[in-house]
Amino acid sequence: MVKAKIIFVTGGVLSSLGKGLSSASIGALMESRGLKISLQKLDPYINVDPGTMNPFQHGEVFVTDDGAETDLDLGHYERFTNSVLGKKNNFTTGQIYDSVISKERQGEYLGKTVQVIPHITDEIKRHILAITKGVDIAIIEIGGTVGDIESLPFLEAIRQFKFDIGKENVLYIHLTLVPFLPTAGEVKTKPTQHSVKSLQEIGIQPDILLCRTDRILPPEVKLKIALFCNVDKDAVITARDVESVYEVPVVFHQEGLDDKIVELLNIWTRAPRLEKWEELNQKIKALKHKVTIAIVGKYVSLTDAYKSLNEALIHGGISNCSNVELVYVDSEKIEDKGADSFLSAIDGILVPGGFGERGIAGKIEAICYAREKKIPFLGICLGMQLAVVEFAKNVCGLKDANSSEFAADTPYPVINLLPGQKGIADKGGTMRLGAYPCVLKKGSKAAAIYGKQNISERHRHRFEFNNAYKDILAGHGLILSGMSPDGELVEIIEVKDHPWFFGCQFHPEFKSRPITPHPMFREFIRASLENRGN
Repeated sequence: MVKAKIIFVTGGVLSSLGKGLSSASIGALMESRGLKISLQKLDPYINVDPGTMNPFQHGEVFVTDDGAETDLDLGHYERFTNSVLGKKNNFTTGQIYDSVISKERQGEYLGKTVQVIPHITDEIKRHILAITKGVDIAIIEIGGTVGDIESLPFLEAIRQFKFDIGKENVLYIHLTLVPFLPTAGEVKTKPTQHSVKSLQEIGIQPDILLCRTDRILPPEVKLKIALFCNVDKDAVITARDVESVYEVPVVFHQEGLDDKIVELLNIWTRAPRLEKWEELNQKIKALKHKVTIAIVGKYVSLTDAYKSLNEALIHGGISNCSNVELVYVDSEKIEDKGADSFLSAIDGILVPGGFGERGIAGKIEAICYAREKKIPFLGICLGMQLAVVEFAKNVCGLKDANSSEFAADTPYPVINLLPGQKGIADKGGTMRLGAYPCVLKKGSKAAAIYGKQNISERHRHRFEFNNAYKDILAGHGLILSGMSPDGELVEIIEVKDHPWFFGCQFHPEFKSRPITPHPMFREFIRASLENRGN
């Protein structure tokens, strides 16, 4: 017997309307009313997970504590709620079919013909039900848009839930577009009507409509949408554009979304407590400083490739009462024109994670620039590894030092695969993934930043610091300030006699939240502000 209520969030007209942010905001509102929630993203693509997908196509790969490589929307879910998500909270068409085919090969279907209905849809429902245990409300986001051929099995599966567990336990929320046409001088409801019609043809009648628009919808427009889409007038919610994504829960509450949800689900809750969200937005509107951070990477033309990173930097700015201007610098252009052409007016430099050899020389030049010019620097994952390479080359005199990822024949592989890792054929799921403990060196800046010695952070990489070079690097001023508990893996580096220079093997951005910014980003922005003041 399913005790949890289930909210399904679908989208129509076009992608990137904000289903992930809407789902996260609904989660925040339900938590503010004292309910325990969980969230899940269903992705219709056939890849098993996004781990091997190009960031230009998919955006960021978000990593959970338990090592799942997931859709970036899980980052929204964790930033907006108290949920700590994992492998059960994101699944794809590829995973569903892989599971069904595996069962068929093992004879679990007793020789029956395996079909989309019921076998694929039952497998989808089984994955959904897996996250309903121990929570009051499960919020399920369906990727893609209504009408996509890839989404049909998911939509059929969620249609069946109203029959499986009762209509009082299921809610369908549909996010759609209500555009304003300047030439006509009015908003147009027809895209929403057609989107809802497509959903109804599949057998799903939405209970609530989130209307994405750039303005507040007048009552007569809401009434028209309600009439033609067969929903209550107070179930037509204006999802207007906002200056900060962290306004969305407050705006939804003002529109009465959470009241309508608890009414339709017939669930008792306390009165909403949104003080922390209101205080956060007051802080954002009162930011009085400004700092400029350069993100030196190769996916800079698609900012979603660094979604969690961008948000973590904004969180660090909020805690320092500062706006953060992000300047995306293509590392390949640094190779052509030099670091000074792009970084001379920058307050802090960040080199993020990534894969592949393209743009590596430009990243190393940017790191050298930050070290020599005493500019605050943060290197994450690959950024940390390249900081080690740069230090070995330019400080230790190991001119041909490199990572064996980019130069297998380097005489000084300061970054290398761990023993036993060589010969990897499959690219998916072969990295050090998920949360690992780290012990910080007493008296280090890292220990001061975290305010404790034992931490846990999330990883996504294959290559590690080569311990054979510990002594020579440390002897020239590289501080190994964070280590695995057994002392075998270097997790954090600092540079001696530099105001703020850090590299970390892990991805601290995955654990930063607007109300509780990650200390690494908080202090990086603080150091960058101080550098700006100089």
